Amino acid sequence: MTGRTMRAAVLTGPGEIRVEWVPLPNAGRGEVRIRLQGCGVCASNLEPWAGQPWSSYPGEPGGLGHEGWGTVDALGDGVTGLATGDRVATLSCRSFAEYDVAPADRVVKLPDALAALPFPGEPLGCAFNIFRRSDIQPGQTVAIIGIGFLGAILTQLASEAGARVIAISRRRESLDLARHYGAAETVAMDDHWRIIEQVERLTGNALCERVIEAVGQQWPLDLATALIGFGGRLIVAGYHQDGPRQVNMQEWNWKGIDVINAHERDAAVQMRGLREAVAAVASGRLDPGRLYTGTYPLERLGDALAATRDKPGGFVKALVTFA
Repeated sequence: MTGRTMRAAVLTGPGEIRVEWVPLPNAGRGEVRIRLQGCGVCASNLEPWAGQPWSSYPGEPGGLGHEGWGTVDALGDGVTGLATGDRVATLSCRSFAEYDVAPADRVVKLPDALAALPFPGEPLGCAFNIFRRSDIQPGQTVAIIGIGFLGAILTQLASEAGARVIAISRRRESLDLARHYGAAETVAMDDHWRIIEQVERLTGNALCERVIEAVGQQWPLDLATALIGFGGRLIVAGYHQDGPRQVNMQEWNWKGIDVINAHERDAAVQMRGLREAVAAVASGRLDPGRLYTGTYPLERLGDALAATRDKPGGFVKALVTFA
C-alpha cells in the first residue's frame, strides 16, 4: 500500500488481468475493512475471466475474488464483536486485492487453532451447506461426480455420515484423493455407459440414493440423472453459469426423484456453513491442507486461473496470497 491506495487485480478484457493501484476502500457503518492475507481461486471465476457475451470492461477492482481471509484493519460505526487485528474469513466479493470491505455480519473470527493456516472460508462453508441440503443418511450409497475441492470435502462428510461413497472423476489423482477422503469405490469418468454399468454392478442395479453433481457441465448432469435411483435425491453442486442446460425430465418424472439446487443465496445460511467449516477445521475433524496445491502472488492471478482451468498434475485449488 502507498498512501491511501492499494493494489488490486482488474479484469481489463477477456483473459486479461492487470494489477493496478486503486483507492483504498473505507469501512462504512456496520462494515469492517480487511487487510487480506489471501483469497482462493474458484472455478466459477473461469467464465467471467474468459469473457461472456454480456461482459463489460474494466471489471471492479478486486472483483471475482470471493474466498478471502485476513485481519480486520478498520471498523465502521456501529460494529461490535470485532476488533482491529482479529483474523477473519469473509464472505465478500472484491478480494483479489490487498484490502476488501464487508458487512460485519459477513465475516467470522478465526480461532487461534487456525492462526497459521490459510482459510478460504466461502468454499469451505459451501461444502457444509451442500452436505446439509443433501440429507445423506447412514447406509445410503452416494455417488459424487467430480472430485475437486468441493467433491473431496463432500466425500469425507458423506463417509463420516455412514454413507458408502462412489467417487467419479476424470483424473487418476482425483480418484486417489477421493480414497484419501473416505470413498469406498472410485470410478473413472471416461465413458457414459460404462460408468452406468459399473455403478449398477456396485449397487445390485439399485443405483444411488443420492447423487451429487459437482462439475457444472452438461454431461455430468446427464450422468447424475442416469445414476440416481427411484425416489432418490439429485443434488446440483456444480455451478452452471455458462448457458442453459437440458435435463431428461422424462427420467426425472419416472424415477420420482427430488432435485436440489444446493447454491445458497440466503446470507444466514451461508454464514451457518462458514461457521460449521471453521469449527470442523479448527477441531481437526477436517484437514483441507492437501487440497491447496498452488500458491500465487497477486501479479500471477492469471497463472492461477489458467491452472484452475487446465488442472496440471495433482492440481486441486489455487490460493492467491499477499505478503
